[in-house]
Amino acid sequence: MSLGIEFKVSGKLTKDVVTIVNEEMTSTLSDRGYGEINNKFFFLKPFESLYLLYYNQLIIHKKNKNIDFNLLMETCIKYDENILTKFLIYRDLRTKGYVVKDGFGFGSDFRVYERGAFGIKGAKYLIFGFDEGKQEKIYSLQKKIDQIISMGKEPIIAVIERRGEIIYYKISKINFLDNIVEDNFNL
Repeated sequence: MSLGIEFKVSGKLTKDVVTIVNEEMTSTLSDRGYGEINNKFFFLKPFESLYLLYYNQLIIHKKNKNIDFNLLMETCIKYDENILTKFLIYRDLRTKGYVVKDGFGFGSDFRVYERGAFGIKGAKYLIFGFDEGKQEKIYSLQKKIDQIISMGKEPIIAVIERRGEIIYYKISKINFLDNIVEDNFNL
């Protein structure tokens, strides 16, 4: 699968972060919605590195040793137990043509831009990733949804089934009535 990158990107692994040094590569990646600049260094988030490595577009070195996909996944799990879920959602959204960036709060995993809107408009969607069977308190989820909607974003829940299929649910504000028991037994 071609990711629109004409050459392989080379990076250095530190903990679970891959740093890209070549400015031409950083420009190409940045234009396509990958990576971030921090302290004058361009780095890829773990799910981005896994994605590019999965599609054979990235070469990762650590102390003169090449890092393959499985070793990178093992390394990333040490820092984030949910990295496989994030990688699967990220891969699915990227292969569908969306630019996907790290979430910025409210417990969301990703900001997702409409196709063709990256660099022009802000993210339209905030995605929460859940493995099938994961539990979330409804009050906590409702609070997150309210905050996201007040920002003009659309909250989406991405549920990964046991077989690895991802199902997306667009959610909206919900209101629960107080459950009040009235004493209507006066006969």
